[in-house]
Amino acid sequence: MTDAPALPHFTSWRGREVRWDSFGSGPDVVLLHGTPWSSALWRPIADALSSRYTVHLWDMPGYGQSSKRPEHDVDLGTQGELFAELLREWRLDRPHVVAHDIGGAVGLRARLLHGATHASLCLVDVVALRPWGSPFFRLVQEHAEVFSQLPPAVHRGAVEAYVRGAAHRDPAPETLARLVEPWTTPEGLPGFYRQIAQADERFTAELEPLLHGLTEPVHVIWGAEDTWIPVDRAHRLQAMIPGSTLRVLPDAGHLVQLDAPEALTAEVATWLADVARSDS
Repeated sequence: MTDAPALPHFTSWRGREVRWDSFGSGPDVVLLHGTPWSSALWRPIADALSSRYTVHLWDMPGYGQSSKRPEHDVDLGTQGELFAELLREWRLDRPHVVAHDIGGAVGLRARLLHGATHASLCLVDVVALRPWGSPFFRLVQEHAEVFSQLPPAVHRGAVEAYVRGAAHRDPAPETLARLVEPWTTPEGLPGFYRQIAQADERFTAELEPLLHGLTEPVHVIWGAEDTWIPVDRAHRLQAMIPGSTLRVLPDAGHLVQLDAPEALTAEVATWLADVARSDS
């Protein structure tokens, strides 16, 4: 994982600054990141896809290069509403949407609750079905105010352990540092606990009875060794979405972009090519 280029464009939405980028040529593909990551996690795959697609990356408020003001909600309901509005601003009527982690709930909420339309959905180790969240995630959720007062060195150690738990293989030290450091700044430390405190399973509970109504092609990709959201959720999700397909990637955890980057890139590229052929 290399340092991501700056996201050069921004959109203002209800006082938030949303940073984004679009590049490449071809059908539109939007990549949605999860927590506690940013669009930087998708960047190498976005670069690979950009030879055949126009790729859109953005950082949700509270993450990456977007604003992190403490007075702004960063829950899944807010992010889903924002994503639907962002698609309208970009004038994307039917993009292909590829989502990871909470990005899955954000993309699904935009589609099922806020009027967005997707040409296809590719759901990668997504937050979509209850229960979700690691034991540490749930502990922080219950005591976010206490955790936000941790000394910086203790906080950094906690975030490092948390990030390591998402990967099947221990990330290289420089990769781990790039994932952790955004959350160690004076702005990032409280922001890390704030976004966990605002996570609420009611935002996915609202989606579960609606999943059967998805009519676009849906493909589910999952890391076989995901300990944050175990692979049984992938099988349940496929069973709930009519006509959906599933690919489980071996030797990969929740951070599948780092554990199996080549396999994930190939799977996403193959899926998009298959969908494009069926549309033509």
